[in-house]
Amino acid sequence: MIKGYIYIMSNKNLSVLYIGATKDLKSRIDSHLNGTGAVFTKKYNANILLYFEEFDDYQDAFKREKQLKNWHKEWKWNLIKISNPQLKDLYLDL
Repeated sequence: MIKGYIYIMSNKNLSVLYIGATKDLKSRIDSHLNGTGAVFTKKYNANILLYFEEFDDYQDAFKREKQLKNWHKEWKWNLIKISNPQLKDLYLDL
């Protein structure tokens, strides 16, 4: 079974949220930071990792990504603030 992650990123103004799923969190965030990730993260400078979840199975991460993308923005912010109340960049701890 291949592990998976979902993650939420934002920009410095915290005005946008990007949700993604990946098999390798660190390298995926690196690609966003290098400008080779999603077009959305490059366009909106969403380069701050605010939240992530780890799953034993990538398919579960993919399902969770789809679920979160359907949430209201306020719900997403509440989820982030529960585990990261200071809204610090979690990439620094990977």
